[in-house]
Amino acid sequence: MRRRGFFVGRVSPPSARLQPDSPQGNRNMTTEQMTGAQALVRALENVGVDTVFGIPGGAILPAYDPLFDSKKLRHILVRHEQGAGHAAQGYAMVTGRVGVCMATSGPGATNLVTPISDAYMDSVPMVAITGQVPSASIGTDAFQEADIAGITMPITKHNFLITRAEDIGRTIVEAFHIASTGRPGPVLVDISKDALQSTFGFEWPVQMQLPGYRPVTRPHSKQVREAARLIVESQRPVLYVGGGVIKAGASAELKVLAELTGAPVVTTLMAKGALPDSHPLHMGMPGMHGSVGAVGALQKADLLVTLGARFDDRVTGKLDGFAPHAKVVHADIDPAEISKNRHADVPIVGDAREVIADLIVAVQNEHEHDHKGDYEDWWRQLNAWRETYPLGYDAPADGSLSPQQVIERIGQLVGPEAYYVAGVGQHQMWAAQFIKYERPGAFLNSGGAGTMGYAVPAAMGAKVGAPDTQVWAIDGDGCFQMTNQELATCAIEGIPVKIAIINNGNLGMVRQWQTLFYNERYSNTNLQGPADGSAASAVRRIPDFVKLAEAYGCVGLRCESAEDVDATIAKAMEINDAPVVIDFVVHQDAMVWPMVAAGTTNDDIKIARDLAPDFENGD
Repeated sequence: MRRRGFFVGRVSPPSARLQPDSPQGNRNMTTEQMTGAQALVRALENVGVDTVFGIPGGAILPAYDPLFDSKKLRHILVRHEQGAGHAAQGYAMVTGRVGVCMATSGPGATNLVTPISDAYMDSVPMVAITGQVPSASIGTDAFQEADIAGITMPITKHNFLITRAEDIGRTIVEAFHIASTGRPGPVLVDISKDALQSTFGFEWPVQMQLPGYRPVTRPHSKQVREAARLIVESQRPVLYVGGGVIKAGASAELKVLAELTGAPVVTTLMAKGALPDSHPLHMGMPGMHGSVGAVGALQKADLLVTLGARFDDRVTGKLDGFAPHAKVVHADIDPAEISKNRHADVPIVGDAREVIADLIVAVQNEHEHDHKGDYEDWWRQLNAWRETYPLGYDAPADGSLSPQQVIERIGQLVGPEAYYVAGVGQHQMWAAQFIKYERPGAFLNSGGAGTMGYAVPAAMGAKVGAPDTQVWAIDGDGCFQMTNQELATCAIEGIPVKIAIINNGNLGMVRQWQTLFYNERYSNTNLQGPADGSAASAVRRIPDFVKLAEAYGCVGLRCESAEDVDATIAKAMEINDAPVVIDFVVHQDAMVWPMVAAGTTNDDIKIARDLAPDFENGD
């Protein structure tokens, strides 16, 4: 298995320092006696950190003492380490800065594994700092010892184990540099307790020791020219856009390229808003629950210009049936992604912003030589699919509340300037489908890992990073119960997020699969009833989310009818001095459509149960 990034290992020895004339070198160095714990706090301050999410414990406790005196660092005491990690993710995604979380050794550190893995899958810049048992006890199965560096090696861009106080400042600088450059990702810094307690001469600035780390950002000009040639020669091109475009801040360049070429654009779950949903060239989201137009465009394309995307299985379906007639241009900053899942006819390694900027120039050059693509027939077909198979939903026949309506109205009433954070499952897909994203980065969700429990703490972190912007978490009743303890953090710390619980009383996406593929045998998905799936009382509420919200110091609201949706949302929007939790009680059998069943090709997409689109005729 190829390793993302560049290398794994431990702190380099002092002899590996960069040369004095390196960019990191600075001869105006100051030295001050302090403990390793003080050095950690000082280094965090010096690299520009303003917020740390964490929980103290024995091994990390020495760091919490000088943290108490810091005037530059705000520490937010979460209720579970997983919440610290997801909050750091949310903070990073809205600020563009490195998110920071902190935990103690053993179970404190292992509770960070899920958000570290989540950040790794979604390329989120994050530094996780963990305490470790004293260096002499490492490897002895000491109390609360866990080899967190070893545990997280496959899910970090890099990790460090520090056993000398002298290495702390430099390692923090290196960790932040690695996390935020090239393909962003999480970096773990594990520090032994004796390193935190030792006294030494702290020096600043420091010189980084990263001789093997040189991420490529500039694309190869020959490859870019070849990509431009294929674009103008193709008849059915598609710009297949992934989250890397948003990470690179390349949305403006993408819009120029799309309008210059006239090619249709599909944006993955992680790239929502990279091109405004309202843009006429935007075909929607591809994949398992993508729009028919976006899926059809990829399947019938003769060229995929893939920008910062990784041919994820949720996009491709059965890989050998994906876009069978298309040549592939694949641009990504991570060379490990090129041709990993689908062979690239034109591979381009580089930062998406620089790739797209160069591609614009190359396409303009082709146009100046009268080489321009003619996509009139292609757009006739695309528009037929778009008009024939728009996204939609039916109101429940029994008059109960439609989850799609709730989410659609939240998007319409709250508006495009807000941040929307989704958990994982049906509500995540509906949030992607029925909220219109007009700007990059407005939609936060767990795309690669699919982490239930992501939404509440990630929304908390997002609100800390963007305190003047509305932050709405769209969560399921199953997801919400995994991390809802962070409501206490929000209430105490004054973080007024809005949480919309799409409460169908079930693990909704799993129930949908049980309906479609398991003969309606609802094994262990009914959250309000017994494990055998038998019906529960209609008035039973365990927990009562309104009472739970109030117990946590939040405002609790409930909505059970379509007539009350707008008023309930409006009431939540009026409350800005406390977190708000809304229990939207919705129909339990609403389903996410369209759908490509797992293990099938995208040609097998269904727009409803047993109902498939006609890609050949558009009707």
